[in-house]
Amino acid sequence: MKLNIALLAGDGIGPEVIAQAVKVSDAVAKKFGHEINWTPALTGAAAIDAVGEPYPDSTHEVCMAADAVLFGAIGHPRFDNDPKATVRPEQGLLKMRKKLGLFANVRPTFTFPSLIDSSPLKRERIEGTDMIILRELTGGIYFGERGRLDNGNTAFDTCTYTRAEIQRLAKLGFEMAMTRSKRLCCVDKANVLETSRLWRETVQDMEKDYPEVKVTYEFVDAVAMRLVQWPNTYDVMITENLFGDILTDEASVISGSMGLMPSASIGVHTSLFEPIHGSYPQAAGKDIANPLATVLSAAMMFEDAFKLKEEAEAIRAVVNKSLAEGIVTEDLVGKNKAYKTTEVGDWLAANV
Repeated sequence: MKLNIALLAGDGIGPEVIAQAVKVSDAVAKKFGHEINWTPALTGAAAIDAVGEPYPDSTHEVCMAADAVLFGAIGHPRFDNDPKATVRPEQGLLKMRKKLGLFANVRPTFTFPSLIDSSPLKRERIEGTDMIILRELTGGIYFGERGRLDNGNTAFDTCTYTRAEIQRLAKLGFEMAMTRSKRLCCVDKANVLETSRLWRETVQDMEKDYPEVKVTYEFVDAVAMRLVQWPNTYDVMITENLFGDILTDEASVISGSMGLMPSASIGVHTSLFEPIHGSYPQAAGKDIANPLATVLSAAMMFEDAFKLKEEAEAIRAVVNKSLAEGIVTEDLVGKNKAYKTTEVGDWLAANV
């Protein structure tokens, strides 16, 4: 099978962790008789430096022509520390989501047996955690009207959703729940926000089409509390853009490291696969970044984009083996030897 993949390394540690995912993907492709055509393209601060635009048209063309996109991370301190910057790396991410129609961010949260005591939460709280948060990506406050009034002393950001946007994400949530434990939680703030009331009303209207799925509705503040108390009571969760952004980052620490969690963004034109961590510029160029989340994102890509489940399982198996044997970077090392980013990648590829 020939796999055409757009490769967007991005900024900071992005190029380093992406390089390890490429090594492992190539090893899997060789083992199972596939051919991968990687097409690199610029995005984020790297693209701004090169062409003045964080998501250039040339990059969009590469993504549109690909069967899937493997993405690293974007962001740079010089933009974070300049509130007056008119062009920012993150604008490229929002533009990419909108132009590619990446409407659903799929964030799994699970625990690794060998790392369960590395979590900041107690073992008895998190054992058995295996959940998926579906975050809507192309609507809400990040894409609503915004601006300044009163000579810049008043600012506003508008949260807007259409019923169709909610239905599109909820349908994916219902379908995913049907393949798992048939439980779905809709997270909103319907006691205060009109958009949340539309979310709840829309999902309630869809319940009749999925009679086997048990649906619950919870306020986002309550979920934020329960995620650190009883994360293993959730299965599939759906929510809007801002709430999902916050809750998925909260859930990411359950496993013990943000460097372990993969994600997918399901789109109209293609799908994108990326680690949930940021560009971590402080570690860039030091060969210390944890590549496992990016490698596991590649596993999601093989399974979801190409329906190659055996190949995906081969990647997950070798990642679990590396964790069990302590072939890990310094963020997971404990009292053992820390391996370099490149060393972990080489070991994974050799042991596929």
